[in-house]
Amino acid sequence: MDPNFIVKVLLSLIVAAALAFAVTPLVKRLAQRVGAMDVPKDERRMHKIPIPRMGGLAIFFAFLIAVLCFAGIDRELRGILLGATIIVVLGILDDILTLNALPKFAVQIVAAVIAVLHGCRIEHFMGFRLATWLSYPVSVIWIVAITNAVNFIDGLDGLAAGVSAISAGSMLVVALLVPDYNSAILLAAIVGACAGFIPYNFNPAKIFMGDTGSTFLGFMLSSISIYGLFKMYAIISFAVPFLVLGLPIFDICFAVIRRVSKGQSPMHADRGHVHHRLIDMGFSQKQAVAIAYMLSAILGMAAVVLTNDGEMKALIFIGAVIVVGAIGVLVIFHRHPDKTEENAKKPEEEPHEEN
Repeated sequence: MDPNFIVKVLLSLIVAAALAFAVTPLVKRLAQRVGAMDVPKDERRMHKIPIPRMGGLAIFFAFLIAVLCFAGIDRELRGILLGATIIVVLGILDDILTLNALPKFAVQIVAAVIAVLHGCRIEHFMGFRLATWLSYPVSVIWIVAITNAVNFIDGLDGLAAGVSAISAGSMLVVALLVPDYNSAILLAAIVGACAGFIPYNFNPAKIFMGDTGSTFLGFMLSSISIYGLFKMYAIISFAVPFLVLGLPIFDICFAVIRRVSKGQSPMHADRGHVHHRLIDMGFSQKQAVAIAYMLSAILGMAAVVLTNDGEMKALIFIGAVIVVGAIGVLVIFHRHPDKTEENAKKPEEEPHEEN
């Protein structure tokens, strides 16, 4: 490994963390001034008082400064950053005005198309090279799906920020092994920005990241997973992103199936996400978040292992997938308590984030 690039990666992480930590209080005051507040108004929200959201603006600012300072800005990265900026502007408007799902979805597609047209696209799938005409729609679907997947898991204090940091950290290790140092710098900036924001977002949260943060993180993680040298490795371009982002992918797939089976829109909000089910199983908010962190870490470890050869590593990979799969089955088939039971045992902890 080139020591100079390693230093840049570390500096990217440190600068992003410091900036996010310093800027978040300012963003909190800005959110209060412009009315970007999460008001508890339905059963999905367990906090009792309005909490400022739009904290993702601090994450975006910290990430962007770190990237501009340490990363090489090529055409592909320019497209990703332009798309990310559109996503952040959309998130800010949504956190202030609460936009409808359909226009948000349309703007997300536009942002993904911009990134894809600048070269950020999936070129391999399951060991086969995709035809150019097919790689464009597949890439747009991937980016938009993961953007919303991370948004879907943003339901408990510290959950989305922590899972995103763990996912980015796992991809960072893979990027260093490939090696793809530009991707490593981007991922280090995400890890740092999330780490700097999390102290304000742990239960009880002082600020929520809102759609500004969750959609930005989803957009960046999905884009980086098919950026640079990542797309040149058939196994990495398919299996690793699916493992690293396994928790949000599982949650969004389960949500879509659950809602469609009930005759509802896939974008219809409900209280059936993985984190909700963990709460209904009797875990506290902090315990549920810890379980989500553990699952993400296991999948991230499996992704790193998958990039290397060896029978023992293959066994570790298989074991990790089995453990996560077993927990997933338990969560899916756990019986929900009825309304009376639900109200009788509402958590007594401080507010948590719910979008």
